[in-house]
Amino acid sequence: MENVTRAKIWANVPEKDWNDWHWQIRNRVTNVKQLEDIIKLSRQDKTEIARCLSKFKMAISPYYASLMDKSDKKCPVRMQSVPTIFETRTADSDMHDPLHEDTDSPVYGITHRYPDRLIFMITDQCSMYCRHCTRRRTVGITDKRISDAQIDKCIEYIKKTKVIRDVVITGGDPLTLEDSVLEGVIKKIRAIKHVEIIRIGTRMPVVLPMRITKKLANMLQKYHPLWVNVHFNHPHEVTKEAAEACNILSREGIPLNNQSVLLKGVNDCPHIMKRLVHDLLMIRVRPYYLYQCDLSIGIEHFRTSIGKGIELMERLRGYTSGLAVPTFVIDAPSGGGKVPLMPEYMISRSDKKIIIRNYEGLIAAYTEPEKGESSCKKCHLCDNVFKEDNIGIAKLFSGKAVSLRPMDSKRGHEISGTKFHA
Repeated sequence: MENVTRAKIWANVPEKDWNDWHWQIRNRVTNVKQLEDIIKLSRQDKTEIARCLSKFKMAISPYYASLMDKSDKKCPVRMQSVPTIFETRTADSDMHDPLHEDTDSPVYGITHRYPDRLIFMITDQCSMYCRHCTRRRTVGITDKRISDAQIDKCIEYIKKTKVIRDVVITGGDPLTLEDSVLEGVIKKIRAIKHVEIIRIGTRMPVVLPMRITKKLANMLQKYHPLWVNVHFNHPHEVTKEAAEACNILSREGIPLNNQSVLLKGVNDCPHIMKRLVHDLLMIRVRPYYLYQCDLSIGIEHFRTSIGKGIELMERLRGYTSGLAVPTFVIDAPSGGGKVPLMPEYMISRSDKKIIIRNYEGLIAAYTEPEKGESSCKKCHLCDNVFKEDNIGIAKLFSGKAVSLRPMDSKRGHEISGTKFHA
C-alpha cells in the first residue's frame, strides 16, 4: 500500500490545493486535450475517445487519474476511467434502464423496489464517471443535485410510506454535496420515526479520498445507525490515502461495506479478487457484494460470463476467511432485484440426510433431526406484519397461497400491481 504519486501535470500544485476536494472536482479531467497530458494516446485513441464523448460524459479526479499507468491500456484504473470505442456499440441485450429504476419510481429521485427499503438519488454528479456505470442514462447529465423542492417531495413519500425502514442515499455520488446540504437531507430522514437505518452509497474513498474529512465523519456519526457502502474494484485502488479515508469513517463508528462490480480485464481473476478482499479487510472494509455487470448501454465489453463469477466464488469460499467472501449477485433485469448466485455445495438430499461437499471436494452426509419441524412459539411478532411480507415465495411459506403463476400465463387472471398470480 503506497501513497499516490501525482501525474506530472499536477506536480507543482500546492499541497493545500491538492488535498482540497473542491479543487479536485473543479480540476477533473473532462476532455481529450487534458487526458493526453496524463497518459499516452495515439491519434486513433484520441479520435475514438472523442467519438465516445459525444455520447457519454467523462470526468476523472486528478487523484484517481494519477493512479493510471501512463502507457498501459490494460491498466485497471485506466479501463475504469477512460472512454473507449466499445462504449459506442450497443449490444442486442443492452437496455436503457435495465433495473427498471425509472419504472419503480413513485417520485422523481426515489426507486422503491423492495418492500421495506428504497434508494434516494439526490444528485446525478460524481467526482469521476465510471465507464461501467449502470446509471449512465442519468448520471452526469446535469452534473448537479436535485432541487430542494424535489428533495422535500421525496422526504414526504418516505414519511407517508410507513413500511420503509431502510433508506439508501445514492446518486450520482451524494458526497459531492456540501456537508451542510447533505446533513439537511440526512436530518430530515432521521426525523422519520419508521426509518431505522440510513445508508450512503459513495465512491469517494476510492476516487477522491480527500473528500472524507474528520468534519464530514463527525457530522455523519450524529445520525447513527448509519452505514457507508463504498466501491473498490481492484487492489491498485487501495492506497494509503484511500485507507486513511476509510479509517476516518471507521473511527466514528461508521461500518463500511464494499460493493465491487465484476469487470472483464479488470478484476475477473481469482488472484486479483482474493488480493482485493484481503486488502479491504485490512482497512476495515467488509466485502459485501460482487455484482455481475448490468445490461446498461455500451458496457457489454465489461461483462464476463456468469460462470466466471461462480469460479471466483469457488476460489474464495474455504480458501480464505468467510468474512472476506462477498455475495455474488445479478441485479435482475426488469426490476427483479438482487439474485444471489453461488457454486452448488448441496449435492443431494432425502428426508433424513443432506449430501454436501466442501471447497476441497470432500463429500459428507449431514443427518437431519428426527423431529425437524419448527413450531410457532406464539411470540406474536407476526401479529402485525406488513402485507408485503406475504408476497412472492414468502406467500407460499405462509400458507396464503399454494402456487404462483406468471401474469402472462393463459390460465391466470390479472392482478394489478403484482408480478405473479397466486
